[in-house]
Parts: sequence; structure tokens; C-alpha cells
Amino acid sequence: MASELQQLRFDPPQSNASDESSARDDRPLLNPDSGAVADQDSDDIHLKYAPFSRRDAYGTMGRGELPWMEKVLLGMALITIVPIRVVFGMSLLFLYYMICRICTLLYDPNRETDEQEDYAHMVGWRRSVIVWSGRFVSRAMLFVLGFYWISEVNRIPPNENKSTNENEGQENSQESERPGVIISNHVSYLDILYHMSSSFPSFVAKRSVAKLPLVGIISKCLGCVYVQRESKTTESKGVSGVVSERIREAVKNSSAPMMMLFPEGTTTNGEYLLPFKTGAFLSKAPVLPLILRYPYQRFSLAWESMAGGRHFLLLLCQFVNHLEVIRLPVYVPSQEEKDDPKLYASNIRRFMAKEGNMLLSDIGLPEKRVYLAALNGIPRQC
Repeated sequence: MASELQQLRFDPPQSNASDESSARDDRPLLNPDSGAVADQDSDDIHLKYAPFSRRDAYGTMGRGELPWMEKVLLGMALITIVPIRVVFGMSLLFLYYMICRICTLLYDPNRETDEQEDYAHMVGWRRSVIVWSGRFVSRAMLFVLGFYWISEVNRIPPNENKSTNENEGQENSQESERPGVIISNHVSYLDILYHMSSSFPSFVAKRSVAKLPLVGIISKCLGCVYVQRESKTTESKGVSGVVSERIREAVKNSSAPMMMLFPEGTTTNGEYLLPFKTGAFLSKAPVLPLILRYPYQRFSLAWESMAGGRHFLLLLCQFVNHLEVIRLPVYVPSQEEKDDPKLYASNIRRFMAKEGNMLLSDIGLPEKRVYLAALNGIPRQC
């Protein structure tokens, strides 16, 4: 494993003011038109950024040369199932929008800050309708997109099957520890639909999502915590505080929505786990780990290096899509992990990698941006 991590480690370019090599290098790493290599072998680049590399029939950016049979299947899908899926998908989205609009009519949203307002804390029939209709519509949306069945596996620890008096007290104490946050690996935008259909949690989203047509009111009903992701101001501390407070509230109150966080901070091809950010672990609360997989034969549903529009169109063209979910037991942190969020995050990450048979990588979003720039032929700057 150490050698694999060494291969994936990102070495930033060294600069020296007194060396000619410090001059700007405008040569692209890859030529996006021909795929020719400008500075190093293409295979080495994809190996270095392996967590973001696509290996399906459509190529790295979805522009690979396809066999004639694949082209025939795409043509058939474009004139048959794609229009049907678009119509039914938009109908479901509009239906749920209307449900949220009616349920929130004349109801004041919860306001934690000037930038954070949500309807996730409402009670009574309004909240019940929003949650259960949201779970149903999300699952129906997945069905429309070709996920006709979803494989879910629950990993039960061996000691939970024991019923001896010796460990009854320990089991009861663990059952009293309710998780306040769900953490998951991040593979695709489809992850959100699955989690909505499964537990209808709150997410962290860009602030602009709250202003989107149709989706904006839905995100507020989910109780999303909005953040300006490119901002490096003290706002990030405020967001972390809101998230931690929400997690602690969910632990104490079973009717409060759980938080759903992707601690990697970006998507991968599903074979790797990137370093975890500590935001999900600052509250010191138990977490519920989940692992998502999207098995494929022709087109990978992982969204890491392909344009969003192209990816969604190819998703619509695939007749059947597959999703496998591994539910791990609730992880209750030790006192040492509570005192050290980085240790807590690291232990959870290794636990998920072991249970999901995934590799650990020490690169992250900055390296992903370098990789995408290389794929698009953007000149390097040294």
C-alpha cells in the first residue's frame, strides 16, 4: 500500500528564481484533440491521478472512439428512452416542487443566520408530507433513470449477534448512541438522490443552490447548509459551527434531520478514498458510514473528469444502471478520537476503505484540478 500511495502522491513543481526552469512553461500536459503526450507519457498521468481516471468504453472525457454497436445503442436510446426519461423526470421534479411550495405556504422558515434559512425544523403534517413524498419522489427519479433495483448490504458486527448477559449492557449503551451525521464516499451527483430516498438528510450546498428555480425551495426543505465554497473568509468557521450544531441536535432529537456529508470534498471514480476533511467529526458525535458503488459494463456513472451535460446525456442513454450500497455499523468515537478530529477522520477513512475494499490516496481536490487542466490542454504555469 505504501508504494501505491507513493505513486499517487502529488509533487508540486519546484521553482527557483535563479534557474531558467522557473520560467513559464506553456506546453500542455496532454493534447485534448489527438491525445498526444506533450511532456510525459499519458499512462503515467492517469496513474498519478488514478482516483479521477475513467476506464470505461467512452474514454477519459467521454469522447473516445466507440464501436459501431455502441453507436447503434446510443442512437436507439436517443429516440426512445431519453425523451421518456426527460418528461417523467421533469414531471417528478415539478410535482415535488409543488408539494414543497404548498407545505411551506404561510410558514416562516427557521433562520440560524442571515444566510441560513430552512424548513427542515418544521413539525406536524407539513414535515411528514415533505419527508415521505421526498423519499418517494427521489426513489421514483432513480427508477426513471434506470435504477430499477438497488442492492443494499448491512454490515453487522459479529458481537451484535451475541445475546449473553455479559455484553448486554455494552450493546444497550451503544444503541443509545444515535448518529447525527451520515458520511459517504462521493462518486456522482446521483449520490444525493439515493441519500434523499434513503434517509432524507440535510446537505452542505453552494449558496447559489438556494436561488435555483424549482431546486431552491427543495434544498431549503432538506435543510441544506449553504456555503460560499470559494470564500476563504471567517464564514467557513460559521458554516462549521452550524454543521456541528445540526449534528449535535440530531443526536439528541430523533425528529431532527441528520446531516449528510461527503468528507472527501469531491468525486472520485469509486475505487479510492481521498483524505477526509474534519468538518463531519468536529461535533464528536457518532457517525453512520455508507459506501456507494456504481457497477458498470459500458458507461461509468462516476462523475470525475467528464462535462456534466455529456455525462447526464450518456446516463439517460444507458438502459439499465446499477447501484450497490454498503451500510456499515454506527461508529462511536473513543475519547482519544473525540479529542482529535483528524484522528477520528483518519480512523473512519481506514475503516471504510477496508470494508469497501478501496485504496487510500493522499491527493485531493487541488490535484484533481491539475488533472482536469491537463486533460483540457490548459498550459502549465511554473
